[in-house]
This record gives sequence, structure tokens and C-alpha cells, in this order.
Amino acid sequence: MIKLIEETVEYLQSKGFENPEIGIILGTGLGQLIDEIEILHQVSYNHIPNFPTATVEFHKGKLIFGLLEGKKVIVMQGRFHVYEGYSLQDVTYPVRVMEKLGIHTLLVSNASGAVNLNFKKGELMLIEDHINLQGSSPLAFKGVEHLGTRFTDMSQPYDKTINDQFKAIAKGNNITLHQGVYASVVGPQLETRAEYRMLKILGADAVGMSTVPEVIVANHLKLKVAAVSVLTDECDPDNLLPVNISEIIEMAEKAEPNMITLFKELIKLL
Repeated sequence: MIKLIEETVEYLQSKGFENPEIGIILGTGLGQLIDEIEILHQVSYNHIPNFPTATVEFHKGKLIFGLLEGKKVIVMQGRFHVYEGYSLQDVTYPVRVMEKLGIHTLLVSNASGAVNLNFKKGELMLIEDHINLQGSSPLAFKGVEHLGTRFTDMSQPYDKTINDQFKAIAKGNNITLHQGVYASVVGPQLETRAEYRMLKILGADAVGMSTVPEVIVANHLKLKVAAVSVLTDECDPDNLLPVNISEIIEMAEKAEPNMITLFKELIKLL
């Protein structure tokens, strides 16, 4: 994998991706942050050596390098998921590439369902901890010790200082920002009523199909990491309605201005 990462990094450096400070992974319906960036270079995933290709219809597939609030950022416009048929190593490969390019901080966004019924759709949740229900680990492969410590500490996977900054920004801008535990499942099917009840018993406040693998690898690489969920639906097992994907996307887009405010104001402070 080291050789593959080096090939990818050399290609991106040849395209002008020089010394990014902050990596950003944009989730479902959260693409408008791109409009706030002074784009210097961009490359489609399918042109990048050894990179996976996004297959989800509402996930664009571009790696973008530019300036946001005076900081050099590298942005994944579209991410990869286990449910697309990728391995956890594929899903997290871009995080390893961004770290080799030079980032010190990774910011992640996603769309998720609210298991905690005190949280409402259209609101945001700052992830304070997570539960990995994807059945494996992105660190479970031969030779992982050559890329970082095999037995990676996860006692504080989300950077406390950044989370405190997010909370202060939300308060100063009158943005509802819940804090909670995110459970990551494989998908792509959504949960049954019994599964939502199980997640609540386990202590999850929200559930989605991403983020945790990237966060594990970010910790493996000793990056600072923080993540925010847009709550796109309410997962009440006693009143569960059939899923409406277009409504989920619409809800993510409705919440996006608040997400953009949080990310922009935070990046000023990093």
C-alpha cells in the first residue's frame, strides 16, 4: 500500500496539490461548501492513480485543492462506502493520501438518521463518540504497522479542542448543534424498527453508513479529526414511515448553510 500511496501523492503533487493543511470530506447533499472555496486545482477521482471511483448518484467524484478562509484545503467532493462494494482499505485510502500530502486536521460531514428522538431532522449533531457496526476495521490488514501503530488508541477519537470550538461557533451563530454518539452500519438498506430499538439501547444518537472508517484511519495517522452529522430523518420505531431518499437529500441541503457556517468559522481558527 505504501507504494500505491506514493504513486497517488506524486500524481497529485504534479497537479499542484501542494502542502494542504486541512482535509474535508463532504457527505450526502453537502456539496455547496465548494462554492466558498477559491479552487486552485481539481481532479476527477477516475483520473487519480489507485483511487476508488464514487458510484453513488448524489456523490460527485472530485478531489479539490484550494483556499478557504486563508487556509489550504483539500476537499473530497463525494466519498466511498462499504455498501458500494469497496473494502474498508479502499474507503479510507484517500485519508492516507491526504495525510501524506501534508494535512494535520480532518473535518468530516455526513447525513444521518436521528435515533435520539429529542433531535429533529434538519438539525446538526456534533459527533463526540462512535460505535463501529461495520463488522471490521480499516486497520485489519497485513502490514498495517508500517503505516502507523497497529493498536490505535480510540479513547478520544474526536478532537476535544475542535469540538469545543464548534460548540462556541454554533452558540455564537444561533445554530442548533446537538452532541452525541454516531453508529456506523454497512447499509445500503435502512434500518428495521427492531434495529432502531437496538441502536437506542446501544447508546447511539444517530446512525449512518460512513465516517467511522475514515475517523479510525485519521487516528491511526495521528491527525486531529472532527465530524458533524446533518440529521435528515427521525428514526422513531413506533411511527416509522417508508424511506424517501429525495426528502433526505432535500433535508441535507436545507441544513447545509448552517454546516457551511460551522466549517468556515472553524477553519479560521485552525
